[in-house]
Amino acid sequence: MPFSFSDNQESHSLNVYGKYILYKYILFISQSRCLKENVFAGDPLIKATFIFPNGDRYEGECSRSASGALMRNGVGKHTSANGIIYTGEWLEDRMHGQGTLRYPSGALYEGQFKDNTYHGTGTYTFPNGSSYKGQFHMNRLEGDGAFTNTQGLVWMGEFHGKAALDLHMMRMM
Repeated sequence: MPFSFSDNQESHSLNVYGKYILYKYILFISQSRCLKENVFAGDPLIKATFIFPNGDRYEGECSRSASGALMRNGVGKHTSANGIIYTGEWLEDRMHGQGTLRYPSGALYEGQFKDNTYHGTGTYTFPNGSSYKGQFHMNRLEGDGAFTNTQGLVWMGEFHGKAALDLHMMRMM
């Protein structure tokens, strides 16, 4: 399932393949096992490296699903062929938990993910250096947050997607 996010300057996407593709294109699985346990099957997590047909690469922890297919679970790094890098937690082959997503444009998201989306508390830094720090809901700015522009002015308030009513500029010290 592709993950995508758009800002005013460009569109970003990261291909996140399903269990079948991931299982089919394994190049290396180490014999070392992690101390953490897979909460679903009770099997230990395995350190692995995957290279996908499109050139994407994953290095990190994985486990077997109930059907026996390998999937990303635990902590790992996924580098797409076009230079997008996700480093963080995975759950059942999805970005889920704490992580960092870096784009070749210089855009960066650091924070919580849920089901391959920005979800929870996080910071998105735009390629021009401006940033939003606050709440996200399914890839949208949603809730209390602060937007800092390239001049360092900070606007705080409640954000709802592309709308932000009643923002207040913080006094500069």
